[in-house]
Amino acid sequence: METKIWLSSPHMGGNELKYINEAFDTNWVAPLGPNVSGFENDLEAYIGEQKNVAALSSGTAAIHLGLVLLDVKAGDEVICQSFTFSASANPILYQGAHPIFVDSEKDTWNMCPIALEEAIVDRIKKGKKPKAIIAVHLYGMPFKVDEIKTIAAQYGIPILEDSAEALGSTYKNQKCGTFGDIGVLSFNGNKIITTSGGGALVASTKELKEKAIFFATQSRDQAPHYQHSEIGYNYRLSNICAGIGRGQMEILDKHVALRRSMHDFYVDYFKDIDGVSVLKNPHRTSFRIIGFLLFWWIRQKQMARQEKI
Repeated sequence: METKIWLSSPHMGGNELKYINEAFDTNWVAPLGPNVSGFENDLEAYIGEQKNVAALSSGTAAIHLGLVLLDVKAGDEVICQSFTFSASANPILYQGAHPIFVDSEKDTWNMCPIALEEAIVDRIKKGKKPKAIIAVHLYGMPFKVDEIKTIAAQYGIPILEDSAEALGSTYKNQKCGTFGDIGVLSFNGNKIITTSGGGALVASTKELKEKAIFFATQSRDQAPHYQHSEIGYNYRLSNICAGIGRGQMEILDKHVALRRSMHDFYVDYFKDIDGVSVLKNPHRTSFRIIGFLLFWWIRQKQMARQEKI
């Protein structure tokens, strides 16, 4: 009988119960409390870059709030990676906007920079400049950050960085989730760490984090009574689930090391089998330089052709 190989099974580290029991002992079971603040602090310290993290109920909720914060509205267009889980694209529809799917390149399996610029140019010609770009680090593999960011900056389009599967991954020694205008993390059961269900929005400023939390807690105004001037959502992470996350953060680096070891196992296992190859990180220095120069050479050729037209 064949045994199913799971993509990613959750593993507990041991201290999760300590934080959960503290939540029960102090009766902090609501979507706020010491574990929520502690989990956010742990994540901010881990990813660095002076980022601000808001703990939410799911990665999907983080993508949705990211679009809200980027002012994506009905009728807008948002570019999205085609090779990804549906949760990367569904929040676009929540806002009544339209996804414009861009295909992948073979090096990382993520959004192709050349195809991205072609899509942007095409939509601008049709009078529909995209409102945002959702770029995904699929399976924890960083997308071509330099190229994607260069294009986004040239056309003035913000990046919503879907790092749902990339907590612990780095690009040029910088943690994934910190490259976009807004970042997204997920702690679903099949991620590198889990809170059973949960996610986080990574913001560049404290003010943006507070705005995300405001929306995530039903947009309740500062008033002595229930008053809501804006549409809100029930997206905050519970103190109990955040307790699981605090325990998981203590073994995150160990989990990342185990994943890398498993990758090495597959590379060795398939090395002598014809027709089988294993995806490898292409972001070594030599490949980055060659790839970036090749990208710009192709881009200059395309711009020259457009000028002739």
